[in-house]
Amino acid sequence: MTRLGDSVQRASALLAQDLSSDPTVEQLLAETGSRRYLDLGDLSAGEQAALIAARTVDLLPSEEKLAEEIETRRAAGGSLHVKLGIDPTATDIHLGHAVPIIVLSRFQRMGHDVTLIIGDITAKIGDPSGRTAERPPLTDEDIARNLAGYRDQVRPFFDFEKVRFRHNSEWLARITLPRLIGILSQIPASQLLQREDFRNRLAAGSGLTMSELIYPVAMAIDSAEIEAGIELGGVDQLLNMQMGRKIMEVYGQRPQLVATMPLIEGTDGTGAKMSKSKGNYIPLTASAEDVFGKIMSIPDRLMAPYLRAWTEWTDPEIEQALARVEKRDLHPMDLKKVLAGEVVTALYGVETAMKARAGFVAQFSKKSFSDVESLPSLDLAEHGGEGIAALLSKVLEFTPSASAARRIAKQNGLRLIVETGGEQKALVLPEADALRPLGEVVPEKLAEAGLSGTVYLKAGRKIAEVRGA
Repeated sequence: MTRLGDSVQRASALLAQDLSSDPTVEQLLAETGSRRYLDLGDLSAGEQAALIAARTVDLLPSEEKLAEEIETRRAAGGSLHVKLGIDPTATDIHLGHAVPIIVLSRFQRMGHDVTLIIGDITAKIGDPSGRTAERPPLTDEDIARNLAGYRDQVRPFFDFEKVRFRHNSEWLARITLPRLIGILSQIPASQLLQREDFRNRLAAGSGLTMSELIYPVAMAIDSAEIEAGIELGGVDQLLNMQMGRKIMEVYGQRPQLVATMPLIEGTDGTGAKMSKSKGNYIPLTASAEDVFGKIMSIPDRLMAPYLRAWTEWTDPEIEQALARVEKRDLHPMDLKKVLAGEVVTALYGVETAMKARAGFVAQFSKKSFSDVESLPSLDLAEHGGEGIAALLSKVLEFTPSASAARRIAKQNGLRLIVETGGEQKALVLPEADALRPLGEVVPEKLAEAGLSGTVYLKAGRKIAEVRGA
């Protein structure tokens, strides 16, 4: 049996036990968390291809072709050359950005040759994929700063000591105009313009720059320059990576394989992908407690895609857990706490994950919020004149922006909780109330409901006491 097979056997036994039990969960997190460092070199070519295919949206030309390529390279005493391109366009990244890195780590632990392409040239153009307008260009200083932050934040998911770094300025900065024209002459303009995002922008009259049009070609040249065997990326990068296959043919090389990963839905359950601008993301720099709480706030239907994206569970293990939920043999809340523990374990380790779990249970199993230690508070005398959305974002820092607070209200997640006589009453605040001063909304809602008592403001799963109500 393979090393992964042994681990799956042990984990499957734990998944059949009581997952509300802390000792069982701790054992499970230790077992599955250790897989992030597990040598996968003893898997057959077919098993390796299947493990990669299980986490992809597209694997082109096919899973069988990937297995064939791995076997061919092995027979020749070599390994597959795996490429992931990074345009360091931001200092802070979130869990959604970690998805291809996790798959890249699997290739790394299978013994394949991994190259990270740092797009110091292409970042200055800006990837137009999915954009409604041209991206602002970055300076060399921006790129260096963003790259340093990227490496620090994704380090828990990837061994940077076993990877080759290349900057695409090594070849793109030296490419001559005759050479570029020669390449472009073999790329039909219709192939570039078939992209839906380009068509939408042209239809809206926004226009396109020439730099955006040639971005996919520049990215594709990277694949040819390093002679990639397979390229990884988000599903929104499919057309860019297929261009890589075309350019490699222009270079007289065998076209690379392509593996796309899903774009993970955000924590708010609206269907929008995880995004900093929408406030539905989990930063890799967030505290263990915050990561745990954000995972616990997701709708139950997101547990399966989150388990596939950020854990080292195999599909049979995920199916085993979900089957128990379906049969009502496992409460969804218990599985979600395991999922939250998995993500915290990846970032901070098992011990910290168990502390975050204990803290969450202690806070949210209380019948009275007054039993919870160190609850944040708002004083009406000091903050009563400020809008609720502004207080949530600027004072309490419960949301990244006032617009994010409004979205919570729109989803019926903004409430006043009134504790009186040992009971709690919830008063849902509509989106319009999120813009009104707290000092107006609280007395008005209490009078309408005929309630008095200790008042708390709840946004999603975050709670603050309202003093002076």
